[in-house]
Amino acid sequence: MPHRVVVLALDGLLPFELGIPQRIFGRSLGSEPLNGGRKLYEVVTCSVRPPGPVRTDADFTITVENGPETLATADTVVIPASYELGPVYTEGRLTAELAAAFAYIRPGTRMVSICTGSYVLAAAGYLDGRPATTHWSSADHFQKLFPAVRVDPDVLFIDDGDVLTSAGVAAGIDLCLHMVRRDHGAAVANDVARRTVVPPHRDGGQAQYIQRPVPDTGFSATTTARAWALGRLERPILLRDMAQQESMSVRTFTRRFREEVGISPVQWLTQQRVERARRLLESTDLSIDRIARDAGFGTPTSLRQHLQSALGVSPTVYRRTFRAVDRPVATG
Repeated sequence: MPHRVVVLALDGLLPFELGIPQRIFGRSLGSEPLNGGRKLYEVVTCSVRPPGPVRTDADFTITVENGPETLATADTVVIPASYELGPVYTEGRLTAELAAAFAYIRPGTRMVSICTGSYVLAAAGYLDGRPATTHWSSADHFQKLFPAVRVDPDVLFIDDGDVLTSAGVAAGIDLCLHMVRRDHGAAVANDVARRTVVPPHRDGGQAQYIQRPVPDTGFSATTTARAWALGRLERPILLRDMAQQESMSVRTFTRRFREEVGISPVQWLTQQRVERARRLLESTDLSIDRIARDAGFGTPTSLRQHLQSALGVSPTVYRRTFRAVDRPVATG
């Protein structure tokens, strides 16, 4: 049976965020011979009240055909953002309607929030003692209201196993794609991303925003240097070599790179090498030694250290988690 995702529509909801689960999970199709073309998720929407209208933050309402009892059928519950959370937002407590709705949720159900939907999870006690995120503009208020939550305002999303939270708006897409990758592998998630016309993967630890001024448009771009580096990630790349691609001094290049990309050239190179290693782990049978060389880390030890730092897992564990097909792979 498809994994059932129940989306809880609250008054004041944001229509864009309400549609994310249907767009991502609803378009996820099996790629294996036994389930090729079959929908992997069933997505339904419910309200905290009996079927009827639910207000949005736009100039229209939506009609929701399922009441709160639908939550009892969920394998995953998704709570999009709402601008009418009332005491959930002001006092950190559930309304009587919400509390009654949450009583239907079975133990062990995966709980997910998009943007300020995290307030609902926190008020229900799901985030106590856990890491979580929300929209950066609400992070300080969220932390004061829920001191037991370990708030990280600088990331796109946080996967804490059975409870996942995301930052605002488009970060909900990143989180849902991540969940598809976790559930069914990179091939399925990449197919959904292609048909949705969005990047197939943005790491959860990526910053929500870059707090720096927009670079002067008169500055020379660093695009040429980045393209040059991407074409030779498996080889040693020195900062002065990148600067030479733009005919700049190392100092000027580093400054302009930071202004345009938001991080240093060395940090960017490491990120790109981690991304290459991830793709190779997901899509090839190459040994860990070979992947370490092809990604530019040189040794398996260096690869393990960087992957552990970036993702918190070893190459072998990452491959086992996100491998698109279930067949033996080399681990040498």
